[in-house]
Amino acid sequence: MKKKIYSLSISMILAATLSAGTQEELTDLKAQVAALQEQTEALIEETADIKSGSYSFTEVDATQAVSGLGDGASKVYYSKSPLSIGGYGEMYWANPDNGDAFADVYRFVPYIGYKFSDNIILNTELEFEHGGDTVAIEFMYLDFLIDEAFNIRVGHLLVPMGIINERHEPTLFNTVQRPEVERYLLPSTWHENGVLAYGKIGETGLDYTAGIVNALDLKSGNEASETQWIRKGRIGAEKQGTMNRVAFVGRVDYTGYNGLLAGASLYYGDAAQGHPNGSSAFIYDVHAVYANSGFKVKGLYTATSVDGADEWENPAAATDASGYYLNAEYDLLANFGTTYRAPLFAQYESYDPTEKTVDGPALNNELTITTVGLNYFPHEQVVLKLDYAMKEYDAKDKIDVNTLSFGIGFVF
Repeated sequence: MKKKIYSLSISMILAATLSAGTQEELTDLKAQVAALQEQTEALIEETADIKSGSYSFTEVDATQAVSGLGDGASKVYYSKSPLSIGGYGEMYWANPDNGDAFADVYRFVPYIGYKFSDNIILNTELEFEHGGDTVAIEFMYLDFLIDEAFNIRVGHLLVPMGIINERHEPTLFNTVQRPEVERYLLPSTWHENGVLAYGKIGETGLDYTAGIVNALDLKSGNEASETQWIRKGRIGAEKQGTMNRVAFVGRVDYTGYNGLLAGASLYYGDAAQGHPNGSSAFIYDVHAVYANSGFKVKGLYTATSVDGADEWENPAAATDASGYYLNAEYDLLANFGTTYRAPLFAQYESYDPTEKTVDGPALNNELTITTVGLNYFPHEQVVLKLDYAMKEYDAKDKIDVNTLSFGIGFVF
């Protein structure tokens, strides 16, 4: 291609030389051809950059995760191009022993980011769920990068709690489904309008995030039999105009020891949108992840309590929940000198989504889930998942369920 362009330029020079009437015209024509060659060189270099992926198509780099975000969501921060495009997807097949097998094109999520400058960054996530039945903006915020110790994030953003909520890409957790403790009690994916400050605290190994977000609405549809009352309290980006109450969120993580992340998060604020003041919600979690030589273990405990719910005039409204999970994995290919990975894992969850109601003890909804499985990574950005989940209810009127699942996931 480059030779063809140069040949065309030379032909133009020869043709112009033959027709040039004066030395002045010839000099002017040579200057025009030189400018054309300079533009051609720039075009060739830009095209080569695009083909090589070093300019417009930045590859995912797991070592450059930013401010707790997932690998794909962090791309815009280190992309050489102002425009960054990435995303992730996951689908699965499941066969519960109490019903028919089914499949779900669960999520396809494009990321689109743009650098207005080195210090002002737009980051967005648009989610299509269940083959397109549900479409939502999961985040759309502006980051103002001021200093390593202090930055501002404003817009629609991920609430900085738990292990999964900010890092929810399918290559970052090994079960086919996200842990139920983080789906129903925290609840991932939890995204709200708000403003956050974040940064590093000197050389201590501590990272912090703090700010205000749109408060949950834990009053609407809250019944003791409703095990998803916290999850259904999210406002998100779909319920337009509902922002009568706000809450404080804060998070601190320690990463000063190689392979370790340990920290805590909390949420405190009003518990009912559009309701007179008097009720408040307090949610917290403690979490840790440690990885070393193919071995990884992570765990989380979380609890929720609501004060002042007696003003809701609903004696069956749930007010308390708590739960925890532990997950351990070992990469079977860790000592084989290959870039492939095959983590074998086991996970144990125990939680009660309705420990108490306004009038006292709730219906017994406590349950445990034991999951065992295997992942295979033919590429660091692609995962195949197989697991077997055994769900056991404490209540005698509920049926225990065992489910075999297979899933695929990717991030780009």
